[in-house]
Amino acid sequence: MNDLHYEPIESGGLDAHAYLKERVQDQIAWYDRKGAFNKRWFISLRAVEMASAATVPFLAGFTGNPWMSRTVGMIGIIITVSAGMTHLCQFQKRWIEYRTTAESLKKEKFLFVTRTKPYNGDDAFSVFVQRVENMVSKEVGVWAQYLTKPETGKETEKEKVRL
Repeated sequence: MNDLHYEPIESGGLDAHAYLKERVQDQIAWYDRKGAFNKRWFISLRAVEMASAATVPFLAGFTGNPWMSRTVGMIGIIITVSAGMTHLCQFQKRWIEYRTTAESLKKEKFLFVTRTKPYNGDDAFSVFVQRVENMVSKEVGVWAQYLTKPETGKETEKEKVRL
């Protein structure tokens, strides 16, 4: 990402090699990193949640100790926070979406480099650019839609006023 284009590209445009390096490889690396990040968080939070939940029945057997009920309560809080963060941040969903996009970009790249259909014609590069940019913009659109989507089951301000 060192050689970003901030100025309009000259009339000749980017060649295929530059586009593959500056745009496609950059996007593949970004989606790989973000996919790995979300996978780590999802697995870590689920492991904490499952390990904590597994200790509750064991600790519940020690009813004579007054600290045990507090300990079980704290573990309950850990379970709730882990489950809530997993749901709120959508780590699993984002992990899968990012991995899918990265693999789709890789597939398109290899189809283009090997001049395999649909990249076997004279307009191969322009078709490639359009398909790659559609994939990336679709992913951005999905994310923007997620951020702006109102939660179901909650009343909007207008609905509250009408009631």
